[in-house]
Amino acid sequence: MSHASVLPDPRSAAVPADGPARFAGPAIFGDVGLRLQTSIRLRWFAVAGQILAVSLVQFGLGFPLPIGTCLGAIALSTWVNIFLRLVYPTPYRLSTRLAAALLAYDAIQLSVLLFLTGGIDNPFIFLLVAPVTVSAATLPLVPTVGLGALAGSACLVLIKWHLPLPWHAGAEFDLPQMYRWGVAISVLATMMFLALYAFRLAKESRQMSAALAATESILAREQRLHALDGLAAAAAHELGTPLATITVVAKELGRSVPPGSAMAEDFALLQSQAVRCREILQKLTRSPGEKDPLHEQLTVMQLIEEAAQPYLKLKSRVVIQRPEGAELSADAGSEPLGERRPGVIYGVGNLIENAIDFAHSEVRVAGRWSGREVIITIVDDGPGFAPEVMDTLGDPFVTTRSTRSRAAKEAGASAGLGLGFFIAKTLLERSGARLSLDNRPRPQSGAIVTITWSRAAFVGNDDLHRWRIISPAG
Repeated sequence: MSHASVLPDPRSAAVPADGPARFAGPAIFGDVGLRLQTSIRLRWFAVAGQILAVSLVQFGLGFPLPIGTCLGAIALSTWVNIFLRLVYPTPYRLSTRLAAALLAYDAIQLSVLLFLTGGIDNPFIFLLVAPVTVSAATLPLVPTVGLGALAGSACLVLIKWHLPLPWHAGAEFDLPQMYRWGVAISVLATMMFLALYAFRLAKESRQMSAALAATESILAREQRLHALDGLAAAAAHELGTPLATITVVAKELGRSVPPGSAMAEDFALLQSQAVRCREILQKLTRSPGEKDPLHEQLTVMQLIEEAAQPYLKLKSRVVIQRPEGAELSADAGSEPLGERRPGVIYGVGNLIENAIDFAHSEVRVAGRWSGREVIITIVDDGPGFAPEVMDTLGDPFVTTRSTRSRAAKEAGASAGLGLGFFIAKTLLERSGARLSLDNRPRPQSGAIVTITWSRAAFVGNDDLHRWRIISPAG
C-alpha cells in the first residue's frame, strides 16, 4: 500500500503528464530559474579574475606567457556579455538551451586559457568544476550530463596537449605523467561529487516549494469556503429587515379577514413560513466559533466510520472492526469522545484510501483504546512498503512504484508524487501526532503506519500521553 493519498501516492515512480514541468524540475527545453543578469554577473567576475591572474603571472611574477592570446580569449567573454546585454532585457530568464550553451562556452573558454597556460599542470584546472556545478543546480539532468562530459573531456585532453606552464626563465616545470593523471582524476571526482550534491539539493528545494505551493492551494480553497460563511451571514442580515416587514404585514392582514375563511388560512400559512425563514436565518448568522452540539465531538469508532465512509464501495472490501473485551486493557474505561478535527479525519481517510489502492482484496480498519492511548489499525493485504523508502516516506515527491506504476499507467490512472501523504502527515503532526511506518511480519504482506496521540490529546487534554493510531499501509 502506498499511502500517498487523495493526492498522488508516494510509491509511484512515474509522474503525471504535467508533472515534470511543475514538480520534477525544469523541462529539458523549457525555461529555467537562472536569470540572464546572474549569468552575466558571474561571467564578469570570471573575466575580472582571469585578467588579474594573467597580469599577476606576466607582470608580477615575470613568467612569460602568450599574453596577447590570453587577453583575446578573455576579451571574447567580455563581448559575449555585451552582446547578451544588448539583445535581451535585464529581467530575462534563460531557456534551458541558452543556459546550457552559455555554460558550455564558459567551460570551453576556460579550457582554452588552461591550454595556453600549462594545461593540467595549471593549479586553476579545478575551475572546470564551476560550470558543471552551476548546471547541476539550475538545469535538468540531460544538459548537466552533457556539460559534465564536455568539461571532463577537456580535462583529459589537457593532460597531453597544452603549452608549457609559465615558469622561471631557463627552467622547465615538468610533472610526472602519473601525477597528472591523478590530478585529472581528482578534478573529475570533484566535478561528479559537487554536481550530484548540487543537483540533489536543488531538486529537493524545488520539490519542497511545489509541496508547499500545493498545501497553500488547499488552504486557499479552505479560506474560500470559510468566506462563504461571511457571505451567508451578510445575506441573512440583508434579508432580515424585509422578512420582518413581511411577517408584520401578514399578521395585520390576517386580523382583517374573517376567522376560518380560506384567506385567513393563507395568511396563517404565510406567517408560519416567515417564522421558519427567520429560524433559518438565525442558523446562518450563528458565529463561526459556535459548534453544532450534535457534531462537535465524535468517538474513536465514529472517526473510523466517517474517514472510511467515502471508500466503502471501492474495489477492495473495507471491514471496520470494533474491539472485543480481550483487546481492551483493564483501564480502558469508556470509549474516548474527542473533538471533531477535519485534519485528523482527512489523514486517516488518506491512509485508508491508499490501503485500498494497493490491497489485493481486503482492508481491515480496527480501533481500540486504553486509559493512556487510542489505537486505530488499518491493515491491507498489499505488497507493503519498500525498505528503501521506509525512512523517507512522508517527504514530498517520494515515489517508489515500479511494476505497479506501469499497470496504473496502462489503466489510465495518474501516478502520484507523494504530495497527498505529505499533506496528510503534516496535518496529523500538526494535531500532535507522531507517525511511523512498518511492514506486517512474514509470511503476511502489507504495511503498518502508526500515528500516536495521547488519549488526553484526543479528548482535549494535552497533559496526558499521546493517542496512538496504527495504520498498515500496503
